[in-house]
Amino acid sequence: MAEGEDLHSFTSIMDALVRISRFVCDTLCSPGDQAEMASRRTAVGKTSMKNLERELLCPVCKEMYKQPLVLPCVHNVCHVCATEVLLQQGYVCPDPNSEPTSPASTPSTRSPRLGRRVVPKPDRLDRLLKSGFGTYPGRKRGGILHPQSVLFPCPTCQRDVDLGERGLASLFRNLTLERVVERYRHTINVSAAIMCQFCKPPQLEATKGCTECKSSFCNECFKLYHPWGTQKAQHEPTPPTLTFRPKGLMCPEHKEEVTHYCKTCQRLVCQLCRVRRSHSGHKITPVLSAYQALKDKLMKSLAYILSNQDTVQAQISEVEETLRLTEANGAQAKEEVARLMRGLSTLLEEKQASLLSAIEDCRQERVVNLKAQLHEHQAMVENSGMVGYTQEVLKETDQPCFVQAAKQLHHRIIRATDSLQTFRPAANASFSHFQVDVSRELKLLTDLTFIKAPEAPVIDTQRTYAYDQIFLCWRLPQHSPPAWHYTVEFRRAEPKGKALKLWQRREEVRGTSAVVEYLDTDCVYVLRVRGCNKAGFGEYSEDIYLHTPPAPVLNFFLDNRWGFNRERLAISKDQRAVRSVPGLPMLFAAERLMTSCHLSIDLVIGDVAVTQGRSYWACCVDPSSYLVKVGVGLESKLQEWFQVPQDVVSPRYDPDSGHDSGAEDTTLDTSPPFAFLTIGMGKILLSHGVALTSRDPGNCTVSLPPRLGICLDYERGKVAFFDAVSFRSLWECGIDCSGPVCPAFCFIGGGALQLQELVANRQERKVTIGGFSKLD
Repeated sequence: MAEGEDLHSFTSIMDALVRISRFVCDTLCSPGDQAEMASRRTAVGKTSMKNLERELLCPVCKEMYKQPLVLPCVHNVCHVCATEVLLQQGYVCPDPNSEPTSPASTPSTRSPRLGRRVVPKPDRLDRLLKSGFGTYPGRKRGGILHPQSVLFPCPTCQRDVDLGERGLASLFRNLTLERVVERYRHTINVSAAIMCQFCKPPQLEATKGCTECKSSFCNECFKLYHPWGTQKAQHEPTPPTLTFRPKGLMCPEHKEEVTHYCKTCQRLVCQLCRVRRSHSGHKITPVLSAYQALKDKLMKSLAYILSNQDTVQAQISEVEETLRLTEANGAQAKEEVARLMRGLSTLLEEKQASLLSAIEDCRQERVVNLKAQLHEHQAMVENSGMVGYTQEVLKETDQPCFVQAAKQLHHRIIRATDSLQTFRPAANASFSHFQVDVSRELKLLTDLTFIKAPEAPVIDTQRTYAYDQIFLCWRLPQHSPPAWHYTVEFRRAEPKGKALKLWQRREEVRGTSAVVEYLDTDCVYVLRVRGCNKAGFGEYSEDIYLHTPPAPVLNFFLDNRWGFNRERLAISKDQRAVRSVPGLPMLFAAERLMTSCHLSIDLVIGDVAVTQGRSYWACCVDPSSYLVKVGVGLESKLQEWFQVPQDVVSPRYDPDSGHDSGAEDTTLDTSPPFAFLTIGMGKILLSHGVALTSRDPGNCTVSLPPRLGICLDYERGKVAFFDAVSFRSLWECGIDCSGPVCPAFCFIGGGALQLQELVANRQERKVTIGGFSKLD
């Protein structure tokens, strides 16, 4: 009854769509165009039905589905086709057309007009059972002791699908697809007359069907197979059909009606499957919930597709254009390869002619020389002309005549005698020096293939950093094809929930480094690179995130004009690095320390003072330094320090507190004139305001990062210290900003320090993203 209602609804919908389309066309079109529109409607209707028919074709037999099974990869295939595929793969499957309750498979009830099927002998059945035949559908031959999973080659996704040990017996039958196929057949009226399955040829048209027997009968055969007084007589006749479906979807393993859906396995299950160990702990819901959820999703997706038909048509046009370009570009590429191969062939032919010509010239020259030598030696034979002529000349008795003739003959005899004594062939018969070594060329030709795009570059994190600008450095993998140029892309990273900014791009970057400038301060930027060659663009590198400094970078140098101790401090020529060289003075001071003489601090400051705004700079401290202090201080107080150096062990001085604890002119409310971060032996001391004991040094120290960052806020009177790589805050304190404030660095013992080099000063290729300028 439900199937009849579905069929009626399907037909009604199709008729309604046809009527609506005709009404719209007749209303909008002129009478002259109605005939054309009618032909178009017919063509569109045929196209729509043809498109629907493609969805109903089995990928194996290319015909409409008959008893389709749902594979684990969610594709469908006919039961008969699946059985044939498994048989070709070496599996043994039962006949899918035979049913235990069908008259066609019951020998005792077989029609007398068709003859009885021969019953196999018992020993034959035993041999079949022992060989594993019929144990379960899809059982591999000879696999009795160790059952294995059945692999089915899905023709749609082109991969092997695991059907488990039970093979086709574990698959569900797609009853919905069968109903759609039947409705489609009825709509297009392509279903031929159903013939009786038991009549002897010529077969009669079937008039009845039996759901229990799963067969269609003519009136005579129905009475024959449903005799009065038997249980089969109670079978209710139905209209004839080619597909007999069960009333509901049954579990293929337990033959129970499915009532739940396992979300974990994404499979329908029955009550027995639900309590099995294989589904223990799985999320199982009633089939009604799964039905409603999937139906809502399908309806929403279908509504979205139908509401975006313009986009679909645009994408279809784009795909068609891409297909056209693919055909054209493919033909062009083939012609280009053929042209190059013809060029290589022509070059090889010219080279072959040149080499053969050289060999031929050498051969002819050798043949000429050898023939001359042969003629000369043949003249020395006893019966030859020269020997005979010489003998005749020797018979001459007239002395003047003899001298005249012998003079010419003597030179020939001398040459022949010398040639005889120092015989050597006039030419070498070997042509070994004309051998051509083509091993390198053969390897090149063997390796001749299409150019590949560069692989994804690898960002060099050791050399890449963000300072006044971003310096980005990368390299290609070892075996990557070369790149002609690179594309650098970057954008500012936004918090979650905000729309991502578009990538800004600079094309044709030469070299393996680039400088990105005009960036916002205190922001995180994402950068990536990809290479390009004749084959096109390669893959992008992994994204790298760089944090820009929290304030504009202050560019300064170390002041070498006044104040610092030249005996113990050495400043580099570029005034961006300083090294503490204690030497003998440090030894003398250490000896005097035992007599209560105090050890002084060596100080060096920057040549620029800050008087407004916010400023940031960074430096690198040698991890082997004994004791280094990095920070800022009032310029006036630093000058006083230079005039009267402070000592280390004095109880009146604490450089981290910024003032002399015994000074009478200081109050608790005033900010200190100095702020220093103490560094020593690869550690940073964070004991400000905390009493440090020898028992808990680990809680007061952190490891020294590769670079230290200092940010001075002049208006707020604050100075902050950062890990310049991760921009993790290390310490923040107040500073007296009543006057100019200078960067300052203190040394006790051996140590070294270097200011961070500005990216703008690097002699590298410069790429400006914001201003779109470019310098080499």
